[in-house]
Amino acid sequence: MATPAKRASPLNPTGKKHRFGKAWMHEHVTDHWVNEARRLGYRSRAAFKLIEILERDHLLKPGMRVVDLGAAPGSWSQVLAQRLGGKGRVFAVDLLDFEPIRNVTALKADFASDEGLATVEAALDGVDVDLVVSDMAPNLSGIEPVDQARGVHLAELALEFAIGWLKPGGDFAVKMFQGEGFDAFKRQVEGHFAKAYVRKPKASRDRSREVFVVGKGLEAAARDAAG
Repeated sequence: MATPAKRASPLNPTGKKHRFGKAWMHEHVTDHWVNEARRLGYRSRAAFKLIEILERDHLLKPGMRVVDLGAAPGSWSQVLAQRLGGKGRVFAVDLLDFEPIRNVTALKADFASDEGLATVEAALDGVDVDLVVSDMAPNLSGIEPVDQARGVHLAELALEFAIGWLKPGGDFAVKMFQGEGFDAFKRQVEGHFAKAYVRKPKASRDRSREVFVVGKGLEAAARDAAG
């Protein structure tokens, strides 16, 4: 009796094995930063990206008020709260729920909507902040120009928020992907901050276009113009 042919899954119409999935899983479980995150109790390897940026650009001091945009699953907020040591305040914003973190105020909000922005601003209660960090990323469509445009838009929203809520002299760090719109965005940051840098942390995968744009020292004129 002949063996019946294996039916293809609707999600895999060719019926072929996905070597990419196996390769990704192997890379993930053997990744130095993944293993370090697990060892140190961080929720993701992204913690080490922020640690390097904070240390290299001297962005964090005790007593600071910090807003973490796109916070889930919470690794950046973990780092911020840990390093502030209870001497400061962290506001973590995301659409998704995540496990509570000591000394972190979690705000479930769509930052890209008027309602979500209002939620964040209400929590700040009119008090300026010292640092805004953003690890926001769009839901990927698989269409590169569309995804790039969405990523730039989120970065621009984060920058607009930072200009409006940072104290003069405050700092900003945002995730970006190199591509269309990146250079123009960097020029925007340069126009509002005393210094601007592009950082590629060691924990970012080499093949990734991911980088971080850092703005140091919000210009008083930029804050005044924002009202």
